[in-house]
Formats: sequence, C-alpha cells, structure tokens
Amino acid sequence: MAKVRVTRSDFLKDAQGKTFSDVLNDPEKLFDLVLEFFDDASRQNRLEASELHHDRAPLAGVVRELESQPAIDALFSGGPEARSVRFRQAIGVLVRIIMERRGWRKTGRKGSLGVRTKSAGTSSTRHNTGGLAFWFVRAERYELEEGMPFQSVRERCRKNPPVASRKPQN
Repeated sequence: MAKVRVTRSDFLKDAQGKTFSDVLNDPEKLFDLVLEFFDDASRQNRLEASELHHDRAPLAGVVRELESQPAIDALFSGGPEARSVRFRQAIGVLVRIIMERRGWRKTGRKGSLGVRTKSAGTSSTRHNTGGLAFWFVRAERYELEEGMPFQSVRERCRKNPPVASRKPQN
C-alpha cells in the first residue's frame, strides 16, 4: 500500500481532528513532529502489520519508537497531565485517519498497550509499570474493510474446541 500523507490541514478537516486544534496549534508545534513521524511508509506498514499479523492495536507497531522521540517523551514526562492526555488522544485520531485511508475501519474495541501505575497524587506524572508502552495505556483496534484474512485465536478456539488429553496407560 502506498504511504498516506496527513497534513495539518487534513487533520483539521477531520470531524474529530478539528476538536484537537489546541494540540495542533500549540506554540511548541510538537504535533508537527508527530505528523512527520507518521509520514513514513515503513511506520505505516508497521501499523498494519501490528493489527494483521500480531493481533495488536496498530499503535503497538510504532509506540516504542514514538515514545523514544526526545521532544515527545519530554512532553509526556514534564507537561501538565491534561495536555499530555489531549496529545495522546490526538495521536489516536491521526492513527485512525491513516488506517481509514489505508482501507481499515474501527472495531469499537481497544487493545492494551500498557499497565498504568497507581497514582501517587494529582501532581505526579502517571506512566505505565508494565506492558509495551510507557505512556499509552490503550489504543483502538481495526479491521480491514473487506474482512480479515486471518482468524484470531479466540475465533479459532470457538471452531476448534480443546481435545481431551489422553491419560497415560500403565
């Protein structure tokens, strides 16, 4: 599949994207780094591969690399919690736009990316203590518009009940 390019203008034209104009128009212009990050064919292929071959949310395919960007990590670790939440949500919107343009649709389910630590108070930065991602907890799951080529383990289990184990004969 060809790379999908999402510009600032495209993002603001999206019904959900325009509700994040505060993130897009932040004076630090950090969301421009996110747009540039996702404007990469190999990363977009990893979004799809994560869903298609690993049965994980697309964001799982790039989340470690995304979180390792110094400016992004600094925002999550040092910024106000509300700003960090809005920024992560805007990234989810961007992933949706890319996935939809590549022939995918939302399933209405979320996939786990991490296990959140217990809050030590309202002023502490909250991050994960386990899982794949340090800052993201959940991400939207997708399916191909024409249907998935592979069944999930859950679907296969429904069609193939467990076989009773054999007891060793003496």
